[in-house]
This record gives sequence, structure tokens and C-alpha cells, in this order.
Amino acid sequence: MKLNERSLAFYATCDSPADNAGFLYKRGERHTAYHRRWFVLKGNMLFYFEERESREPVGVIVLEGCTVELCDSAEEFTFAIRFGGAKSRTYVLAAESQAAMESWVKSLSRASFDYLRLVVRELEKQLEEMRGGPAGGRGGCRQPPGSWKPKPSGPERSPERLPALPAVLPKENGCAVWNNVPGVDRSPDTSGCGRHDGEGNPQPPPLPPRRRASSSEAGSAGAAAAESPSIFFRLHERYGQEVARLRQDWLDRRRSPQP
Repeated sequence: MKLNERSLAFYATCDSPADNAGFLYKRGERHTAYHRRWFVLKGNMLFYFEERESREPVGVIVLEGCTVELCDSAEEFTFAIRFGGAKSRTYVLAAESQAAMESWVKSLSRASFDYLRLVVRELEKQLEEMRGGPAGGRGGCRQPPGSWKPKPSGPERSPERLPALPAVLPKENGCAVWNNVPGVDRSPDTSGCGRHDGEGNPQPPPLPPRRRASSSEAGSAGAAAAESPSIFFRLHERYGQEVARLRQDWLDRRRSPQP
């Protein structure tokens, strides 16, 4: 993979918020001595500098295809970044405290795009369960996409009991008359509501007046329409609280004077 040195240096030192930052002890590749370096995590790239005020990073670690795990070493609070492959390098780092080590291991494990894909898939799965299950996905079994079929309203009737309809329904004045089935006599209209033209042919009934929805029905329809976005907002808020907390911790450490 080719990386542009100037672009990396600019990205490492720009004002964009970092996912984590702090001093770590890095073990050398040839010499096993540990050196104190300033580390900055942005996305899936871990930059390290000679000092905190340095304008260019000494190196960068691309956190793809790797695992972060604790390791045994003479130094305390040690963990390693291991890559797959026989000739791949293993980076051994040590934090200054137990809390700092746990914070780094947690943030480094979540920095790769593979982890983000897993998070997106899990969110999509939860969203499907909320939409597809009864009462918003609580207490119902999850069905695969495309397997849902609408249930008929009213009592089920076997196909053999349904009356056979003609292939082409007879029409009166251009409108289909559903009770004009062959063999079925129509009772004369005695209600006085039937309308006929001058030649005695029946005309279609007038359209009923348009019904206006009440305020309660309009409110329920609006709530149903807003239900789908609110699900995403709840998931976004749930998974974004931890990111906001980590960023706030980093801002507090940055504002506080260094010892």
C-alpha cells in the first residue's frame, strides 16, 4: 500500500479531533529498549511522534488486519498489536497506568473498518427486528427479509366454497354490477335510491361525501410516520454516547496543563 508522506503528516497534525492520544512506551524492533513516544489515533491510523510538540510523525501504524491483545513483559501495562503473516511485525507498547492501557486497547480494537462493518450489520439487524417484529420487535420471532405476507382480514374461507364469478362481469352504463351473476335473480329496488336515465337504464350511485380525518387519527398517522426515524435516532444516540465521552476526555486532557 502506497501512502503519501505529506498527506499523512498533514492529517496527523491537523486540528481534526483524535480518537485517542497520549504517551506510550514503544519497544524497538531491533533493540528491546522502550522509548517514550506521543501517540495519536485518528480513524484507523496510529501516529507516533518523538515529542508532543513535534510537527511530523516518526511513523504510522495502519490498523487493518490486526489484533490487539495483552502480553507478558518486564514492563507493566503492556499490550501488543499483531498482524497476520509470517513476516509481519508485532508492535509492543506499554501504558503508564491500568486505566490508560484499557482505554488504548479498547480504542485500538475499534479502529479498523472491519469492526465498523460489524457494527453497521448489527445495527441493521436490530433495525429489522424493530420494524418486523410485533409491537416494534419485542417478543416476536425475526423473519427473513421478503418472507412477510399480508394476512387476510376477516374469516378465512376455503377456495371451494367461494362462488364462481364469470370471466367478464356484466356492466350497466359502463359500471360493473357485482350481483349480476348468471342464475341469480336481482330483487327489485324498493328503497327509492336507484337512479335511471330517460330510457330506464340504471345509473351508478352518487359518490359518498369525502370524510375528513379527525385530529386523533391525524396524530396517530404522524406518530407512525415518525416512528421509523426515531428508531435510528435512538440507535445513533446509544452508540454515540461512548464516542462523545471519549472525545470529551481527550479535550479535558488537552486543556489540562501537562506535569
